[in-house]
Amino acid sequence: MAAYANPDALVETDWLAERLDDPTLRVIEVDEDTTAYEKGHIRNSIGWNWFEDLHAKPRREYVDQQGLTALLQEAGVGPETTVILYGGNNNWFAAYAYWLLRYLGFDNVKLLNGGRKKWELESRELVDEVPSITATTFEVPGQVRDDLRALRDEVLQKVGKVQFVDVRSPEEYRGELLAPAHLPQEQAQVGGHIPGAANVPWSRAANEDGTFKSADELKELYDDAGVKSGTDVIAYCRIGERSAHTWFVLTELLGYDDVENYDGSWTEYGSLVGVPVEK
Repeated sequence: MAAYANPDALVETDWLAERLDDPTLRVIEVDEDTTAYEKGHIRNSIGWNWFEDLHAKPRREYVDQQGLTALLQEAGVGPETTVILYGGNNNWFAAYAYWLLRYLGFDNVKLLNGGRKKWELESRELVDEVPSITATTFEVPGQVRDDLRALRDEVLQKVGKVQFVDVRSPEEYRGELLAPAHLPQEQAQVGGHIPGAANVPWSRAANEDGTFKSADELKELYDDAGVKSGTDVIAYCRIGERSAHTWFVLTELLGYDDVENYDGSWTEYGSLVGVPVEK
């Protein structure tokens, strides 16, 4: 059985449970809101709200390196600190935060395999106490990695020239839904997908307990869809969080070299005037 290309990108629940008091770790729960965190979270973890903490409002844009530096300082992160990210929905937004940290030049970050779901399935400890954190003067050491992110103009230039992966549900891909069924349907968008995009729903890369499937299973999944190593790949969904999960799979677990996350995703593309759309 093949190993993951970068197994160090993941930690297992057993490993983390033995190290919750390790001062060199900072565990962070990331989600679209902090309701779950407030009801109970992994001991000594802090909570990041995906929208409130990671975005440079009022624009639809992320914090820059200065904003990330401030977040990490408040989280008590220092030069020797390893950040462990986890969250709900099989690590949707945790994978998003992982991608964002890597994009902004912070590399000492790992994802908890299975996230909150696996932790709860194993009946592990959850607490409601928020840890007391001493801020640091840490500065993000790396450079912004533009090769990890696809912006609108690049996407439009590459339609029909690179392999796009639409990781939404088949119903969204076919244009029958504009968002996951449990969410409001955005009327500003048209339905459909980027021409030539392969549909590989993000959830097919996960096991029932939220962990990632084996390297062999993942390779077969993407090979069968025509998404092969050695080609330029751009992943997208509706707002970029599910496609960040797929970016993690292709980049960290399968070792693809040229994968970008189009975080504008269908919310942006499906609202543009005059762009090509398939159903």
